[in-house]
Order: sequence, then structure tokens, then C-alpha cells
Amino acid sequence: MKRPMVGVAAGLFAVGLVAAACGSSKSSTSPTTAQSAATAAPSGATTAPSGTAPSTTGKWTTSHPFVAAFIYVGAPSDAGWTHAHDVARLAVQSHFGGVVKTLYKEDVPEGPQVSQVINELINEGANAIFATSYGYQDAMEAAAKVHPNIFFEQATGTDQLANFAEYYGAGEDGDYLGGMAAGFASKSGQIGFVAPYPIPEVIREIDAFTMGARSVHPGATVRVVWTNTWFDPTKERAAAESLAGAGVDVLADGQDSPTTGQVAEAHNLPWVGYDSNQESFAPKSWLTGTTYNWAVYYIPDIQAMMNGTWKTHFYYGSLKNGFVQLAPFGPSLTSSQKAAILAKEQAIEAGTFDPFTGPITEQNGTIGVPAGKTLPVYTQTGLSKYSISWFVQGVIGSPKG
Repeated sequence: MKRPMVGVAAGLFAVGLVAAACGSSKSSTSPTTAQSAATAAPSGATTAPSGTAPSTTGKWTTSHPFVAAFIYVGAPSDAGWTHAHDVARLAVQSHFGGVVKTLYKEDVPEGPQVSQVINELINEGANAIFATSYGYQDAMEAAAKVHPNIFFEQATGTDQLANFAEYYGAGEDGDYLGGMAAGFASKSGQIGFVAPYPIPEVIREIDAFTMGARSVHPGATVRVVWTNTWFDPTKERAAAESLAGAGVDVLADGQDSPTTGQVAEAHNLPWVGYDSNQESFAPKSWLTGTTYNWAVYYIPDIQAMMNGTWKTHFYYGSLKNGFVQLAPFGPSLTSSQKAAILAKEQAIEAGTFDPFTGPITEQNGTIGVPAGKTLPVYTQTGLSKYSISWFVQGVIGSPKG
């Protein structure tokens, strides 16, 4: 989703800091001009548990709209993860017009409060609830069991029911490409990564990034500092400063804010961002970043709900279908470096290259993935997803946090 930030992005980010500090939660149904989105049915869904999905009888009209609700872990002004989801929410409104009404609750902590927020949205008439953070899963699954006539969907989770689906995308593919950019930019081979939580999706992200860096800069290392937060600019700044102080010459992150980039800019270090195109926050340092076009998923998914064709699923979007995209390159990468990254992107899209095809060596020197084997994101047996809890060789830090 090569999506430019608007000119007031810095101001929006400042507002997001205030909102996060206050822990506000609000609903919004105001229509706003949004970017266009693909309307083809989502691809990437896998076979899932059988059961009876919620029934959707009758036609949805502006007088009786379908209500799609979203639960955000941050604020739409975070310039990262939540911002990207909210751009997609607005795209849903733009695409369906008055036939679909959207609601959202922002800055919802991952804890007991989630159940209360779910109940509030149900009382406000939600037909479908999309929870956009891993820590919401238990509350969402419990609510799905109690409310079989409502659609529940969880971003980055692992569990499924007849009316409860999971969705995410191959961010690791973009991360591998971002790692290549970092490897090209590093002179010393010492790269720093500010990481949120030690969960499988983040470990997979860091591993792919590291392998990408080492593919173009053999022997490069990626030093990880955990913040144990999704959005906390104070902790992110401290982590990034500690990495700069440790001597890394490139910074990257998997956080919801562009704070790491601001630290990179202050230290004149290259930076790889995440979630959204955050170039405006550190234009000199910016290399590229993994971004997500959630509208590619939300629009056809909601259409299926209204059509009565929706079935539970585990969706995993890709570079090929535009769900995952590499942000524009920054000014410091050379033409040949950009060409190498784009060639690898084309190979991923064509299916001729997968970052997690072995041989892959674990951090401790053992073989994590044998030659010729590929570590899957999804395995049908036991519905095990993301499939990884270990760091690859080259990462400095513990995958346990």
C-alpha cells in the first residue's frame, strides 16, 4: 500500500500521543473521503473448522445498514498500525456508501476492558466486529460463542469458530525486503531493531528482516530491544537511543509509531519503518518499510457477510494480491540496490523465492529448517499458525523477550 502520508502527519501523531496518554475510547461513524481499494474476493484463505456461520437474510439498505465495528489498540493518528486499519475502514465507507455503517473504539487495552467494549459495540448494533490486536483474541472468542449471529474477526490471531475468523498477511515478505535495504545501508553490519512483543508474528518478522539483511551483507547482525508495548513513544525512544548508543549504524522497528525513525534522523542513521509509509517523519533516514492495505481484505470480506457467502477462515494476504506492499524507497539507496530489492520482490510474488525455505540456521547454530523444506505459516494439523518461536542466526537478543 504505497500510501503517502498527508502534510499534517506530524500534527496527527502529536494528537495520537495525547489520545494514547488519556486512554480514550470513542465511536465514529463520520464518512470521510478514503482511498480506493480492490474489490475482488479475498485470496489466501485456508480451509477452516466447519460449522454454521451467522445468517444474513434480507437486503441491506441505507435505512437498515450493515454495521461493521472495529476495535483499535491505538489511535487512528498513530501514523502506523491503527492508522492503516482506519484508512481501510474509511475505504469501506467510501465503497459501500450508506449501505455499510462503521464504528470504532480506539486505545482499547489488551485486557478485561475488551469484553466491555465488545458488548458496547453489540449494543450499538454491530453485525460484525473486527479486533485489530493479538491480545484481543480470548475476549473475541468468548464473545463469539455467546453471540452466534454476529461475525467476529481477529487480526493476527490463531483461533477459529464457525462465526470467528482470523486474518493477517505475509508481512515477513516485506520485512525480508526491508532487511535487504538495511543490509545495503549498513557499513559496519550492526543493525538495531526496536521490537514490540515476543510473539510468533513478531519473531517471524525479525527473522525475515535479519535473513534479508544477511543476504546482501554477509555476517550482519540485528540487535533486538523489546519494549513490550505496541505504542509507547517514550519506551520506543529509549530503546532506539540504547541501540544507537551500542553502535548500530541502521535502525528498524516493528512498532506502531515512527519514533524510532525520529531517533534515527537525530543520529543521522538509516531507518526501515513498519505498518505505514512513515517517510515524512524522517525523510533523510528513510529507506523503506512494510505496509498493509487492509481494504483489500475488508471490502470483499464484508461483501461476503452481506451476501450470505461468508465462511470462517484463516486469511493470509500477500505481496502478490496487494495486501502487503513495500513502501517507496528513500533517497540514500542506489539504483542497483533498489533493483536488487525489486527483483527479489518479483521472485516472492512469482513464488520462486520464500524467505523461510531452508536451509535456515537457528540462533544457537542448530538447523531450524532443513534444505528444501519451507516453514509454513499455517499447518492444518491442530491449526498451528505462524509456526516459529526461535531467532535465526545473526539476531542478538532473546526470542522470549
